[in-house]
Amino acid sequence: QVQLVESGGGLVQPGGSLRLSCAASGFTFSTYTMRWYRQAPGREREFVATITRTGGSTNYADSVKGRFTISRDNAKNTVYLQMNSLKPEDTAVYYCNALSVLRLNEYWGQGTQVTVSS
Repeated sequence: QVQLVESGGGLVQPGGSLRLSCAASGFTFSTYTMRWYRQAPGREREFVATITRTGGSTNYADSVKGRFTISRDNAKNTVYLQMNSLKPEDTAVYYCNALSVLRLNEYWGQGTQVTVSS
């Protein structure tokens, strides 16, 4: 059974930091590109960051570049999103996504809420 379980969300003040984790099981984690997406109320889900299978390459949405860092630990089947200098506009449900080679399989987590507010 495939599972992606996000954790680490919560309420943080502007300028603060959070670290999201996504624990994977039920598939060969190291063979999947991992991505983070987010969805704010009333808006479409948007891409946040991606990391290749080995972790050798990353890419970010312009809105988070320089503030967020995606990383992975293939030994722990976990992908992370370190979020610094958080802004109110970062408030959203954050989703973990796994994408196989040739996009044959794609999995989503259930999401974790991040709220940035004073």
